[in-house]
Amino acid sequence: MSLALHIQHLHFRYAENTGVIFDDFNLEIAKGERFGLLGPNGAGKTTLINLMTGVLKADKGKIDLMGKDIRTDEKEVKRMFGFVPQFYSFYQELSPVENLEFFGAWAGLNKQEIKQRTDELLEVLGLTSVRDKAVSKFSGGMKGRVNLAIGVIHKPSLLFLDEPTTGVDVQTRHAIVEYLKELNKTGTTLVYTSHLMSEAENLCTKVALMDAGKLIVHNDLNALLTSHPQGGLEGLFLKLTGKSYRDS
Repeated sequence: MSLALHIQHLHFRYAENTGVIFDDFNLEIAKGERFGLLGPNGAGKTTLINLMTGVLKADKGKIDLMGKDIRTDEKEVKRMFGFVPQFYSFYQELSPVENLEFFGAWAGLNKQEIKQRTDELLEVLGLTSVRDKAVSKFSGGMKGRVNLAIGVIHKPSLLFLDEPTTGVDVQTRHAIVEYLKELNKTGTTLVYTSHLMSEAENLCTKVALMDAGKLIVHNDLNALLTSHPQGGLEGLFLKLTGKSYRDS
């Protein structure tokens, strides 16, 4: 099996000794997967994505992306992955074109590549008519599509998505999920987090449920739903992580 991501014996603790702690955490994600990383608030999903993308540094252990160590091959690794964070990662005062020009250059694309990719992405994501308008005036759904376009401007082999449809309308959520499926067909591996179990069930081919920095289950989605007949992924999620409030 060829791996897109391989985490070995990961240890991480926040400096103030609060929050999620990873203690000998291990995970493998195969190339070409649509992988869902699911769990309640405080489970460690965002922290893990920040470790996988190098935003946070592990205390011990090794993380490989596409066979490259994220610490020793940092520059090469950064060209391989894209990241769509939960919160918007663009300049509100700029237009979609200006944002994509900036982030495309940052990713190492030349002017011709940036223009081609910008035109492609604005067309497929339904933003061509507002390409030169300030993003600050956009709806939440339109901002979500700009956020996604920035994450994929450089055609990454591996795309991290941390709740990419938070705050968007139903139509945009559907469009984003369908676009991600098409992107995956071209070879891009997806690593996705969300609290929307129905969306995860629609998008993912494999899922890992985690809580308190530990994996609870990790398997093909269909196999999990067959072996745990709980009325879909949401029922399984509640059975394994409990029904108590988790937002405190």
